[in-house]
Amino acid sequence: MAVSVDVIAAAEPIVRVNPYQEYQRGEGVPIVRGFHVADLNALELAPWPRKGGRGCFVNLDGTGGTNDAYVCEIAPGGSLNPQRQLFEEMVYVLEGSGSTQVWYDENKKVSFEWRAGSVFAIPLNAWHRHFNGRGDRPARYLAVTSAPLIINVFHNLDFVFGNDFAFTDRFAAQDDFFSGDGRRLRARRNLVLETNFVPDVRALELIGGGERGAGGRLILLELANNTMAAHVSEFPVGTYKKAHRHGPGAHVIILDGSGYSLLWPQGEAPRRVDWAAGSMVVPPENWFHQHFNSGARPARYLALRWGSQRYDLGGAIQAGEEAHDVSVKEGGLQIEYADEDPAIHREFEESLARAGAVCRMRSMVPWCTAE
Repeated sequence: MAVSVDVIAAAEPIVRVNPYQEYQRGEGVPIVRGFHVADLNALELAPWPRKGGRGCFVNLDGTGGTNDAYVCEIAPGGSLNPQRQLFEEMVYVLEGSGSTQVWYDENKKVSFEWRAGSVFAIPLNAWHRHFNGRGDRPARYLAVTSAPLIINVFHNLDFVFGNDFAFTDRFAAQDDFFSGDGRRLRARRNLVLETNFVPDVRALELIGGGERGAGGRLILLELANNTMAAHVSEFPVGTYKKAHRHGPGAHVIILDGSGYSLLWPQGEAPRRVDWAAGSMVVPPENWFHQHFNSGARPARYLALRWGSQRYDLGGAIQAGEEAHDVSVKEGGLQIEYADEDPAIHREFEESLARAGAVCRMRSMVPWCTAE
């Protein structure tokens, strides 16, 4: 039976709801937006009752609504509230030192210590509590989570934050779960470190990773049996990486060095983002982006992202994982040096000249003018 136009017009309109955004508004802390953050250590924070500390959300445009980040600060000598949640969470310690307890069973808690530069992941839905080990200064960390995806799917905060299911296949209260030892595995041409704790990613040994060019080195991280993952990359002074693109949600945190990134959707002019240690940039989904070291030290960054080597989510979230280092001319997602716009290299040499640095790309880029 056909429905008349008058009946449709009289029907009550559907009100669109984004449960994750409603959750954020209810938390009462600032929300940082845009393409990048100049300094994660300088973000304005506010009291966060759920956490028991001070914090803010960081929802940069490049997440595509699939994952998010937040910064949280623990008062000198203090601790955060015990908490658990059904979304994954990876943590990078920005400053300070302290410890964390993790448990499903109140009588079987696992504790480990961390410091600035540490990376770890909270086992899914495990109770956890962070403690500041110093009484004279705050501790601050950045976390990247899958909260937008999970909260929007279930749209019930009591279920997300109050579920008592124990994922013992991920965490069974092993004493050495956060020992930092891990296993070395291989994925395609890259080394993978499967671990739950890295004491200091700024000093982590990197191997291989030459597919992106410029003599760069890389290591992939698989953390706490997560579907999200990480990698650490470093490239030399006076060099830059090849442009490439991929799916959403790669939070790139600068660990050391200074330089800039260019970001652009196909067919448009690049946008420049300058960075230094403590900066973060999230390239938008399927935008080309390219990282340039225009400083006096090797540039190293940590990427907290989708793209587990073990768990394949498929679809748009992990788009391009198999073709990320294949030339666009061959159907891949990477622009080779010989195919890039020469203006990109000219801008790099101009940036180096202003910094008094020397270009080291002559053997890789056809139009490099450096001696």
